[in-house]
Amino acid sequence: MKRLQFLFIALLALSIPSLALASTWNLDPDHSNAQFKVQHMMISHVRGDFPEVQGTVMIDDQDLTRSAVDVTIATASLSTNHVKRDGHLKSADFFDVEKYPAITFKSKQVQKGQNGSLKVLGDLTIHGVTKEVELQVSGPTQSAKDPWGNIRKGAQATTMVNRKDFGLVWNKTLETGGLLVGDEVEISIEIELIQQAG
Repeated sequence: MKRLQFLFIALLALSIPSLALASTWNLDPDHSNAQFKVQHMMISHVRGDFPEVQGTVMIDDQDLTRSAVDVTIATASLSTNHVKRDGHLKSADFFDVEKYPAITFKSKQVQKGQNGSLKVLGDLTIHGVTKEVELQVSGPTQSAKDPWGNIRKGAQATTMVNRKDFGLVWNKTLETGGLLVGDEVEISIEIELIQQAG
């Protein structure tokens, strides 16, 4: 009887994903940022970035599809290297940073892509509106130790969203008939991770 109990417990333990294989990594805010690109006047693009990014990533080294991502971006950190334009983008016409101080992404599912890439599905919240998006992820890289003994990894992610889906609808019609600001926004995130001790 005791032998059967032992076998049952052993099989039960094997059927439960081991949390011990997962490690926690913090985003290094000094080496992480989020960037965007949107069409301007239908003839060029405006690029900007959000340098203030923080969050955590749980990485399952044996099965990356059991990993998880939680990222927060400070909207007030937005910069396009143009003071007047930055002020407009931070106003109620666009991000309304006083009312919505953060952009967040929380993963719901991780899938394996091609050539070692990953697809991370999750909820992206911008301007108080949450939509499911898919990030195309390159990484995480192999671990590397920095000069201060920290263990680091890196990763890059990209996605495309329609700003109107998130309530960012301000625009102006040009004399030529086009629009001042495009609807499709390309987002790219570059992160460097530091492993939590223990």
